[in-house]
Formats: sequence, structure tokens, C-alpha cells
Amino acid sequence: MNKYESVIIIKPKLNEDDRNQTIEKFKNMMKGFSDKEVGSEELGEKKLAYEIQKNTTGYYVIFDFYAIPDNILELERNYRIDDNIMKFIVVRQAEREFDDSEEEEDL
Repeated sequence: MNKYESVIIIKPKLNEDDRNQTIEKFKNMMKGFSDKEVGSEELGEKKLAYEIQKNTTGYYVIFDFYAIPDNILELERNYRIDDNIMKFIVVRQAEREFDDSEEEEDL
């Protein structure tokens, strides 16, 4: 099980209810991947670096979750077929490793 971070850009013209339904849909999907809590942070509407689908702004949401690689394929497939998602990216996070020798020296 790997840790992942996903950023999605939702169409800015959606009303608040539709936007929240979209966020909850993907959050629930990620919860199904593991028994660990899904972190999400809504950054709000921000200006895009370039125009996407005739939009100059987008609503950004960041998710932190655990999954296996096969789950990521399914998640990305669902991002692609959802008309409310303009862009997305999923990145595997490096697990933080500790050097045992450093811990022993502190004792």
C-alpha cells in the first residue's frame, strides 16, 4: 500500500452543491482503497496558468490517501469520464524513512 497525493481542478462554473458532490464522490472512492483516513484540502478558485476548456480559473482540491497501484488506474479512469474535472494529477508520495543509527545515538 502506497501513499498518494492527487490534485484535481474542478470547473469553476459549477454550483456549490454539484462541486461538493464531485469532491465527496472521489473522497468516498479513495476511502474504499484502504482503511486509512482520506485527507482533503480545498484551495478554492484560483487563476489558471493557461486557459483550459475556455476557463481561466478553476477550483482546486488536494487529496492525500493510501492505495495500491491498480486503484490509481481506476481513479484516473473516473477522473477522465467526469465532465466536472478539467485537469488532475496523481503522485506517489515517498514514505519517510528513518535511519536507526541516528535514533540510537540520541538515547
